[in-house]
Amino acid sequence: MTTSQQSDDSQKTPLPQAQKPAAKPVVAPSVAHTTPLDEAAKFARVTEDGHVFVIIDGAEFPVGQYPDASQEEALGYFVRKYDDALSQLMLLEQRVVAKAPAGELGKAVQALSATVAERHMVGDIPALESRLEDVRVAVESLNAEQRKAHDEARAEQLAARESIVEQAEAMAGKRPEQIQWKTASASMNELFEQWKASQRSSVRLPRATEDALWKRFRAARTTFDRHRRAYFSQLDSTNASAKAVKEELIARAEALQSSTDWAATAAEYRKLMDEWKKSRRASRKDDDQLWSRFRAAQDVFFQARAAENAKIDEEYSQNLVVKEALLEEARALLPIKDLATAKAKLDSIRDRWEAAGKVPRNDLQRIESALRQVEDAVKGAEDEQWRRSNPETKARSNSMLSQLQDTIAALEDDLAAAQAKGNAKQIAAAQEALDARRMWLNTLEKSAADFQ
Repeated sequence: MTTSQQSDDSQKTPLPQAQKPAAKPVVAPSVAHTTPLDEAAKFARVTEDGHVFVIIDGAEFPVGQYPDASQEEALGYFVRKYDDALSQLMLLEQRVVAKAPAGELGKAVQALSATVAERHMVGDIPALESRLEDVRVAVESLNAEQRKAHDEARAEQLAARESIVEQAEAMAGKRPEQIQWKTASASMNELFEQWKASQRSSVRLPRATEDALWKRFRAARTTFDRHRRAYFSQLDSTNASAKAVKEELIARAEALQSSTDWAATAAEYRKLMDEWKKSRRASRKDDDQLWSRFRAAQDVFFQARAAENAKIDEEYSQNLVVKEALLEEARALLPIKDLATAKAKLDSIRDRWEAAGKVPRNDLQRIESALRQVEDAVKGAEDEQWRRSNPETKARSNSMLSQLQDTIAALEDDLAAAQAKGNAKQIAAAQEALDARRMWLNTLEKSAADFQ
């Protein structure tokens, strides 16, 4: 009879016999305990024929028989069974401290409790049962602790899954034209990766809960994908329509590029530009290419016009030389000493000015403005002469002189402000107005002196 058979038979008969094995079993738990035989003898009585009894609280209980062996060998055999149970208990105590899975520990405690309850061993069984009860209580506490942790982890897992689903549903619920599809698609893919990572977690959700969440998530992804396909399908249609409109504008621009009707054609190009700005954009790639073609057609016309203007300006440059000389002649009339002579000379200058012809475009405003300053000064002198002949003029002369001085001071401030801003147009306008008022002031001061 083997050792394992001896253990099984001991459950069937009150006094099983233990046969001497050919080789004694080796108990090698990860935690081993050995009880000295003289210590174990306090808890046992062994008869000469190998019957062994365990003593518990002064009462004897039959353990079994180990025939054909000495009393020490019979005792040692059943002490080893006790040591094996105690070693298993010590291992359980260590596993409780290490917080091993409580479910496994509970099964081990039940199995060991059943073995100890059979009392087919020799040792301090009450102490063993007491420690075993302590372990059972510790396992129950650990089980409650682990269940709580598991419930918390499951709640966190549920919250994470619900968050994934809610984010997917929020994206799927947006209007397609409000979505940045490149970013949104990457976000939806990331949510799917998070879902798969959650499925690999050791914490499992109830099957019904997980299935319900998956159906919602799958529906959101399906809706999102349907919206994306519909949006880009509509976008392709819109891009094709926008492209057709701009192709037509390009054709009109290319038809005008050889025109030499400079003013009318430039106006047409401005209209085309307004239409282009109002038209819908095509795809970025198409729109950039279409714009390059449209701009190229305009460049042909405007470059031809610029070349023609440069040619004309070259022809007008000689006229500019003549008018520069006439301008110097006109400026020499100031300050006006003899109004009649100044008017006669200015009339002669005007006649020659008109006869000189046009000047280059860039010099037109400057040269005309300079002549107007002289004309204004002569007109001012003429007006002043008339006022001087008017009895009321003398009385107002000093007041007008004061007002003109105030105006000049204000214009000087305007010029300084324009120069500070660096606005060439404002500087030119302020300088022109200031020069004219100074000429008038010079004339008024001379006239005022005549009233003294």
